[in-house]
Amino acid sequence: SREVYDCSAFNLPMGHNQNTKCLHIYFVFILILYLFTIFLNLTLIFTIFLEKMLHNPMYFFLCNLCINGIIGASSFYPKILYDVLIDSHVITYIGCMTQIFVIFLYVHCEFTNLTVMAYDRYVAICKPLHYHSIMTIRKVWTLILLTWFLSWMECSIGCVLLAQLPLCGVDIDKLYCSSWPVVKLSCVDTSQNNLFGLILTFLNFSQAIIILISYVNIVKASLRSQAGMKKFMQTCLPHMITLANCSISVFFDSILLALRNIMSVEFLVVPPLVNPIIYGMNLSQIRNRVRQLFRRKVAA
Repeated sequence: SREVYDCSAFNLPMGHNQNTKCLHIYFVFILILYLFTIFLNLTLIFTIFLEKMLHNPMYFFLCNLCINGIIGASSFYPKILYDVLIDSHVITYIGCMTQIFVIFLYVHCEFTNLTVMAYDRYVAICKPLHYHSIMTIRKVWTLILLTWFLSWMECSIGCVLLAQLPLCGVDIDKLYCSSWPVVKLSCVDTSQNNLFGLILTFLNFSQAIIILISYVNIVKASLRSQAGMKKFMQTCLPHMITLANCSISVFFDSILLALRNIMSVEFLVVPPLVNPIIYGMNLSQIRNRVRQLFRRKVAA
């Protein structure tokens, strides 16, 4: 079987010369961070699922964002934990392709879900009287399913094109398997892969335009009243922070070289960890319900 060797996997905080004690410290720290990320996202998911008062479109989309956050974190943490535990810098070809697919799925689903959330906030703030007639339960579930289906299709096509490339090298200069570093190892022309990459870039840019137009209209509507501005700060500001964080991380991953390893890991680590904190702390309904759930458990 073919293997892709990541010879620079630990070129930032550690490398082959790290002693066992340091590796164990790294392992414990990363494991705690991973478990904390999973805990935060599951807390929001179960809170939204158990509380009927939170069964509305905005919270359903937030729940979907948290599920995707778990997928994103799980595409990175288990492999890095394995590498730290046994001081390994090797990943099989199948393992590499699987990681590329899952990370692809996470990124595209994140952007698509943020686009859907921007549309939801646009309807809620700019067309409040028609919100419930526009954002029906059927439409909400359709948008959620489309988010996953379209993301799955994009990832599948990208991975099929990537799997067809014969490779002439085994060294990847990133902390995890990613499409472009593997494409650069190819022995043949990669025009199809480059064209598909441009198509995906155009699609993501189109989503960014939709989000931008939505928020221009949201801000205009919010400025008309103090209540509208308060609603904007509570429900839209966390979304904008999440979008900015994800967009900046992907930009650094694609453009900059010196900080690429740090920033490329950031979009797999920070959004899944920070999203539930931002939304959980800022949305009073979720914050109050989480407190009530924990009080019930303590009392029991």
